[in-house]
Amino acid sequence: MLSWLIQEKVVEVLKDSFGSLLSQADWEKVEAAVCQNPAFGHYQCSAPLVLAKELKSAPREIASRIVKGLQEMEKTAALAFFEKIEIAGAGFINFTFNRAFLSGFLNRLSFDPLLGAHFFKKRQRIIVEFSSPNVAKELHVGHLRSTIIGDALARLFEFLGQDVIRLNHIGDWGTQFGMLIAYLEEKKQTDLKDFDVAGLTGLYKAAKKKFDEDGAFKKQAQLRVVALQRGEKQARRIWEQICAISRKYFEEIYTLLDVRIKERGESFYNPELPSVVENLEEQGLIEVSDGAKCLFLEGFLNREGRPLPLMVQKSDGGYNYDTTDIAAMRQRALEEKADRIIVVTDAGQSLHFQMVYAACLKAHYLDPQKTRFDHVPFGLVLGPDGKKFKTREGETEKLIDLLKGAVEKASGLLEERKSDLPAEEKAALARILGFNAIKYADLSCHRVKDYLFSYERMLKFEGNTAAFLLYSYVRILGIQRKIPGETEELIKSAKIDLEHPSEMALGMHLARFAEVVFEMQKELLPNRLCDYLYELAEKFNAFFRDCRVEGDPKQKARLALCFLVQKIFEKGFMILGLKTAERM
Repeated sequence: MLSWLIQEKVVEVLKDSFGSLLSQADWEKVEAAVCQNPAFGHYQCSAPLVLAKELKSAPREIASRIVKGLQEMEKTAALAFFEKIEIAGAGFINFTFNRAFLSGFLNRLSFDPLLGAHFFKKRQRIIVEFSSPNVAKELHVGHLRSTIIGDALARLFEFLGQDVIRLNHIGDWGTQFGMLIAYLEEKKQTDLKDFDVAGLTGLYKAAKKKFDEDGAFKKQAQLRVVALQRGEKQARRIWEQICAISRKYFEEIYTLLDVRIKERGESFYNPELPSVVENLEEQGLIEVSDGAKCLFLEGFLNREGRPLPLMVQKSDGGYNYDTTDIAAMRQRALEEKADRIIVVTDAGQSLHFQMVYAACLKAHYLDPQKTRFDHVPFGLVLGPDGKKFKTREGETEKLIDLLKGAVEKASGLLEERKSDLPAEEKAALARILGFNAIKYADLSCHRVKDYLFSYERMLKFEGNTAAFLLYSYVRILGIQRKIPGETEELIKSAKIDLEHPSEMALGMHLARFAEVVFEMQKELLPNRLCDYLYELAEKFNAFFRDCRVEGDPKQKARLALCFLVQKIFEKGFMILGLKTAERM
């Protein structure tokens, strides 16, 4: 990565000039960032300002010594890295890379499977928990973000060669099942072979209404939860039928979205819950509050300023989400030996996961030196009115209806554009455009913010949309089709040779791919990659406008540049879970 190259060279000079005055922590403060204004250069380093206090020197004086040292290095190098190294402002150092060096860097990148993203020293086991719908309910718009964001993060780490476990922590345990079992037994309707998920949803609504209004039924439902947790045969049989119906439905949605995920619901951890509570008691971490077993963790207070309990066993002997998530964290850290655990849920669960994590640290179930935990929160999907997205009838929008709507809208747009594609290819393209649009509209927003759902905006062929990116990608394939001969063979023998300013701007952006991927895996923000791909499309279109490829004396070199753009688009699309197309 070019930023790391600059950091390495600057640190080398600093060690020669100020070695005894700086510590390892000081070296780690040296960073290089992309220049916001390309007129000043490609990268900027602020080390002289950051280290001025430790070195007891003026930033510009430190900068002068760094620049002088770098220039001496450049004289002895076989190939100069930099065209210019300049001091700016109070002590910033601006770097402009040498055209020949950058061309060579991109030529090496073209045939690197990771496109420069070699920053994991060892293969890590990374668990990504996402989607996590509730059994007996249809997936709705609220499940969209967890599924899409989680899939993109899993794809990212898979691209980087890590051992990724994709987990669907479905809600297949707890109070709602006692409620459903009690309701079905009361109606003498314990055989569900003719039910689909819509039928289950109807049963759930009816059972919930009775649960809220009928105290005796509520008590019976709570008893049936305990019976299920203890393995009572009839309760277990009804529960298995409910789960099977939901599982089939979930799989249909995931297939449409091209999402792979392994089911490991709350029930998976049920056998471990008694031992979790017992172990917490043995460690002296449990306090009984109103008959319930709780943990009181330092720093967690309610609105009245009193200690906030984390309940691990209810007064009736049942367990809850807190217990299950502690058991899940323990199992993943101690048995799965995860190096990193990532949980993708809505922002409303942030406090819950802060407390679960704190409890696991206190109980020594998780060692932060061995296992990193990240809760990945996200905001709401809003309707055109800026409120929580709902149907016209006021119901929460079903995810399947949302997906079908996107494909229908995309199909209509293709008809308006009078595409000459065959009907079958046009239908396939409508599915690609529709699903890509929904995914990209979500991922391109900063995940912690709410975003407005709009088919019209997300299906535009201009601006930061999936359609615009796909159109730019298809344009590259169009260039290749116009050039006679085997494109692959031509590219293998070609060398990128950056010359025109538009080529340099595009080449510099291509060189940054690994840095963007690094930031995305560190911050778990897919919009970083979306912004990069959008800018890549803009820079490629500027190159296409300014630099002829077909029939130009530089045809082979520019074809090789186009090939690298194509590869980065393909890898970026793959990470985001988007599909490519040959023509539009």
